[in-house]
Amino acid sequence: QVQLVESGGGLVQAGRSLRLSCVVSGRTDRIFSVGWFRQAPGKERRFVAAVLSRGTETLYADPVQGRFNISRDSDKNTVFLQMNNLQLEDTAVYYCALKRDYGLGRSPYEYSYWGQGTPVTVSS
Repeated sequence: QVQLVESGGGLVQAGRSLRLSCVVSGRTDRIFSVGWFRQAPGKERRFVAAVLSRGTETLYADPVQGRFNISRDSDKNTVFLQMNNLQLEDTAVYYCALKRDYGLGRSPYEYSYWGQGTPVTVSS
């Protein structure tokens, strides 16, 4: 069983930054990927970014490209999402999820395990 726990969400003014953390525990494959998704009220869950458990490959959604940065600390089994220049439209509940086997994916259906989510609210 795999567990993911997010933290770091909160209320922030537009233009400021936040860093989310996702701690992964349990029995994982040797190679997997962790993705961040977000879901705004009344909207579907959407891909934000993903990183492989090994190597340097990352993937970003167009709306966050250049503003968000995904990274990992393998020693601490933690994946981070650094969010800079936050905008009102970034307001959502942010989830991290684990995709088994090699390869980065944008679809939530590719991910097998999910955290409980952490809310991010950007105010004007």
